[in-house]
Amino acid sequence: MNAIYRTPESQRLLAERYRALLTRWPVPSDQETVSTSDGDTFVISSGPADAPPLVLLHGSGGNATAWLEVAAAWSEHFRLHAIDIPGEPGLSNPDRMPMTSGAHVRWLSEVLGALGVRRAPFVATSLSGQIALDQAVHRPEQVERLALVCPSGIGRQTFGWLPKALLYGLQGEAGRRKLFRLIMGTSTLPAEMEEYLLFVNRHFRPRRDKIRVATDEELAGLDLPMMVGIGGKDVLLDSAQTQSRLAGFVPRAKVHLSPGTGHYVPVSSLPVLEFLLSQQESRA
Repeated sequence: MNAIYRTPESQRLLAERYRALLTRWPVPSDQETVSTSDGDTFVISSGPADAPPLVLLHGSGGNATAWLEVAAAWSEHFRLHAIDIPGEPGLSNPDRMPMTSGAHVRWLSEVLGALGVRRAPFVATSLSGQIALDQAVHRPEQVERLALVCPSGIGRQTFGWLPKALLYGLQGEAGRRKLFRLIMGTSTLPAEMEEYLLFVNRHFRPRRDKIRVATDEELAGLDLPMMVGIGGKDVLLDSAQTQSRLAGFVPRAKVHLSPGTGHYVPVSSLPVLEFLLSQQESRA
């Protein structure tokens, strides 16, 4: 059993549930497994084959289901590539790469090469914000623009929620739901997706390693269009620091603050598509 799973049966149960949800991808899609130096990587792609590519990276404890709500609308304009990050409850290699090693840059470059993507805009949420930022810093030729939602890698991690988490951990399923709501905040998910994420939590061990924060020099060196959505009541990341560092080092970044929202800001609630389409308009 890989260490990311809570029980010997967890990997099978998670894969079965995930594959069932993927049958609901709202438009025709292609699924493939790409071989990399860091193991196999699962990708689901949709949209016209000749449309501009768009790279989608989910957050911790997630997979391509993160994009079910927006896949249809975005596939009208782009060739989406929703990539399952290794070490998460998707269909990629379960072995994790350290978030401080730079290994994700090599891995993602290999995935993009296998997909035939030379340059694309990236949309990344939560944990993968740091992955997308690293790619933009170290492989700027691959990243056309960035749309980040509650991203790690800019503001520091916060831990004031841990005492409640320890208490909730003693309360079984009721405590699991309290912790879920504490982290997600006031934003609501479709009931089925909320139950799915709780199911994932029952079977999957989330990351606990430190996430690298971009240096001032790295942020200041970003030379690309960028938008960032953040929740004002995010308990996992310091949203105020995220906002202030962006204002100081990436002043061109368009920041969308949802004051009463926690770590979950629905992608569909942000003008991400408009931001992405402005790229196409500028080419015309």
